[in-house]
Amino acid sequence: MKKGVVYAGSCYIAWGLLPFFWKALHNVPALEIVAHRIVWSLLVVLGLLAYRHQWHWLGAALRNRRIMLTYATSACMLTVNWLVYIWAVNAGYVVETSLGYFINPLVSVLLGVLFLRERLRLGQVLALAVACCGVGYLTLSYGRIPWIALTIAGSFGIYGLLRKTAALESLEGLTLETLLLFLPALVYLVYLTWVGHAALGHGPVLTNALLVLAGVVTAIPLLLFAAGARLISMTTLGILQFVNPTLQFFLGVFVYHEALSSSQLVGFAFIWVALVLYLIEGRFAGRRIGSRPRTHEAVPIK
Repeated sequence: MKKGVVYAGSCYIAWGLLPFFWKALHNVPALEIVAHRIVWSLLVVLGLLAYRHQWHWLGAALRNRRIMLTYATSACMLTVNWLVYIWAVNAGYVVETSLGYFINPLVSVLLGVLFLRERLRLGQVLALAVACCGVGYLTLSYGRIPWIALTIAGSFGIYGLLRKTAALESLEGLTLETLLLFLPALVYLVYLTWVGHAALGHGPVLTNALLVLAGVVTAIPLLLFAAGARLISMTTLGILQFVNPTLQFFLGVFVYHEALSSSQLVGFAFIWVALVLYLIEGRFAGRRIGSRPRTHEAVPIK
């Protein structure tokens, strides 16, 4: 249990502190950063697969049309999420990106209802209603739809939905996604080099090092998340996931001094109330399920 909390907590802390990393690359266009993130991530996960000798799944996956279509779609959602997030961080919208990740769990609940035929409990309906009020209020206070937050929440929610129903494990899935994205990303980077606009090799040593390390900061937290998720309950995992947007929110307000009006703070308060309702309802629901008498004993599979 404690090891699982350390793994998952480390993952969310790493994600919450990522604005520091992307801000250090603010002179590099977001699309170029994403391309490097894809290319170097693939090399990292291929190295891990080689170390573990986990190649048996690849041939069958490449021949399965459904698996390929699922992961091509999830790869597109991941690209959209990365591109909008990195652009927003470097454009001075760290607070709004944090809003996206605060909303994300509630978007996941809604997608479960729409696509997995999951039924909402009363507390979940109330949490979603309060969250919708918060988004509506923020839309009025911003004077525009908070499209950055909604795009981040929606793209990652759809990504999570696809990965939940997909056949491959975390490492294998990330490998297939980056494999599908690798060629377009590499072609784009070669083109930038050809026309003399590439950042890698033409900028400071720190910029070059950070672009290469983009693969490491992508793959390692995902592997920590996968390891932690297997060792702790979904309730604990759900609580820990708010470490990420909380850190981003405080970075945006207190480190990068982004504007936060009182009306925007009210909108955030709606979202936070919705999340508290969501967590409390989930804990009570988990206790009710756990307290039900067992009607049969599970038969171990040998």
